[in-house]
Amino acid sequence: MLRFQAETAPTDSAATDASGAATTGALGFDPSFLADGDWWLEQAAAYAPRILLALAVYLIGRWVAMLIVAGAAKALRLRHVDETLTRFLSSALGMSLTVMVVIAALGQLGVKTTSFVAILGAATLAIGFALQDSLGSLAAGVMLILFRPFRVGDYIEGGGTAGIVEEINIFHTMLRTPDNKQIVVPNARMTGDKITNYSTKPTRRIDLIFGCSYGDDLLEAKTLLMKILKEEERVLAEPAPMVGVHALGDSSVNFAVRPWVKASDYWDVYFALQERVKLRFDAAGLSIPFPQRDVHIHTTEGDGAAREARAIATR
Repeated sequence: MLRFQAETAPTDSAATDASGAATTGALGFDPSFLADGDWWLEQAAAYAPRILLALAVYLIGRWVAMLIVAGAAKALRLRHVDETLTRFLSSALGMSLTVMVVIAALGQLGVKTTSFVAILGAATLAIGFALQDSLGSLAAGVMLILFRPFRVGDYIEGGGTAGIVEEINIFHTMLRTPDNKQIVVPNARMTGDKITNYSTKPTRRIDLIFGCSYGDDLLEAKTLLMKILKEEERVLAEPAPMVGVHALGDSSVNFAVRPWVKASDYWDVYFALQERVKLRFDAAGLSIPFPQRDVHIHTTEGDGAAREARAIATR
């Protein structure tokens, strides 16, 4: 323990003891105890059990925490939870258990952990408010990984953009657009919007509209459209393709052409049919009219004289 000498009124002996005054100093602090081996033994005897107990609590606690984290990770993998989510949850659990172990070890050293826990809780709350957007994306990422509305490689539309999913992280989703641009979408925005997954189903239906002139043979045009679909090898026989009159438009009779194809063939067949229908219609003498309007002007006798009379009247 620290050794102090009480300050008293100066006496003759204190005045004559120059070496004692030099040793104690103005504050009466005696540093000679640092060289006292007995003092160190006393401190070691007093604090060694606490230090050893705190060290034991920390080491055993860390070992138990590692076992718990390993067991939780194994359980998640057995339930086929995504590896990214498994690692994230395991890391979060490990950090939480480590904090608990450190607090328990500090308690064995005599540290008042109540105030420490209060400060830690207040800091966590402040960080949560500051990172609320990021935490929202984190929660959304967990939901995306758990419920799997889309997977890597799917072509989706969501979060205000569309593209092929390249990576799903805890905080964001990375998309690659058809023109090879990379877009990073926060998960909170992705789950807050409608998600359209074009790759979930193995087949897709192509919806096309073709028109022919009112002067053309309607049945001939319909038969030709169906023949074009049957000649296209990538069009599936089941479900059967459909051709029907969609609407009698202002300047054309419009046909709805709806073939089914594999999802991977969608755009190739879409563009091929557009070109083939135009070429076959031209060869068959069928016209694809563009929007137009006929204006008919009717005149009657006396209209010119009436206009002249009105012009004179207004002079």
